[in-house]
Amino acid sequence: MAGHQYDEGHTVAGWTGVGIATAGTAVMGVGVCAVSPALLVGGGAVVAVSALVTWALHLTGWGKPPGVRPRAEWGMRVRDASARRGHPGCVGCLLAGRPAARRAGREARREAAGRSPLSEAEVSVVGDGTGMEVRGAAMGG
Repeated sequence: MAGHQYDEGHTVAGWTGVGIATAGTAVMGVGVCAVSPALLVGGGAVVAVSALVTWALHLTGWGKPPGVRPRAEWGMRVRDASARRGHPGCVGCLLAGRPAARRAGREARREAAGRSPLSEAEVSVVGDGTGMEVRGAAMGG
């Protein structure tokens, strides 16, 4: 994982969640083939548990913040030191009430309050002679 050229987000939280969700969808698949409502509900419950387990692991530092991490933190065994404070822009941290996520949410609401929810866009019709006009886009040569 650290040998990759990109931060692909390989984390303990992510892979654990994927493993549990895969098991849940397999149970649901068996439920579809067997026409068993109990297996369908059970598989759905396992998938829901996978989301909760992934969230809990993210909050304890085994996930990653939104965006690209520094190269030194790309390995799976590296815990996220900023998880306790919360990640700005992270829905999971916001739902958990982490301070940094709440602060980022307040700042985004203040910024949005100064703007109109509906902005007026310039409408332009560009044609290239084929009869296929494109609205609102500039065509380059």
